[in-house]
Amino acid sequence: MTAAAHTASAKARAAFSRPDARAYDKLGYGWPARAVLLVSLLSVVGGLIALGVWQLERRAWKLDLIARVEQRIHAPAVDAPGPAAWTAVTADGDEYRHVRVSGRYLNDRETYVKAVTELGAGYWVMTPFRADRGFTVLINRGFVPPERRPPATHLGGQIVRGTAVAGLLRASEPKGGFLHENDPLHDRWYSRDVAEIAAARGLSDVAPYFIDAEAAPVLGAWPRGGLTVVAFPNNHLFYAATWFGLALLLSGAAICAWSTEWRTARTT
Repeated sequence: MTAAAHTASAKARAAFSRPDARAYDKLGYGWPARAVLLVSLLSVVGGLIALGVWQLERRAWKLDLIARVEQRIHAPAVDAPGPAAWTAVTADGDEYRHVRVSGRYLNDRETYVKAVTELGAGYWVMTPFRADRGFTVLINRGFVPPERRPPATHLGGQIVRGTAVAGLLRASEPKGGFLHENDPLHDRWYSRDVAEIAAARGLSDVAPYFIDAEAAPVLGAWPRGGLTVVAFPNNHLFYAATWFGLALLLSGAAICAWSTEWRTARTT
């Protein structure tokens, strides 16, 4: 076979094995389609990067929150907010603040709220406390196991005289617990909903928060106070790394695919 014939044969084979540019475009792989693909890819990568930045911002907010809460917990106790300050009390600004209040427990109006603690499953004992300053606040006096729920089983821990209580200010927990709604009619409680408990017990002038009491000075007495868990999950750095990593992988895969496409196009 002559050289000219060999060249003609090679060109014929190439024509059958490789579509021309117009056929390539008809399949949807022309530059307009590539431009749309590029814009879509950049949008996805930009979204992933934005999610990563958002997680870093959330991490900074969470670290600041943890620092502020730690400062509140270990600060000297201050007077619990009275009626004049109730509208200004917020979870972000006041929760876990170390507070104190003087007055008298209303032991005959206790409420038992389902709880799971380091001591096991049982109940929080929520007792109304009539403050000397003329308002009522719910005190979470602590935890009792199921067998200690009847008041007669923890009479030794009841305080019948005037006293002072110190503890951590907590925000109300409305709408019940996970998968359970409070049932005041049958006295079944799954969250420490201040307004609902106050209505069920016929209380008035009730603070919109409750107080987690500190541990009782009498060792072994029930209820057991001082069991407040102060923990904030902080996985934002991991989430940020995940989003940034996905953006990097997607960008790398796109660059490899684009380079291969470009080299293929140059050889056609």
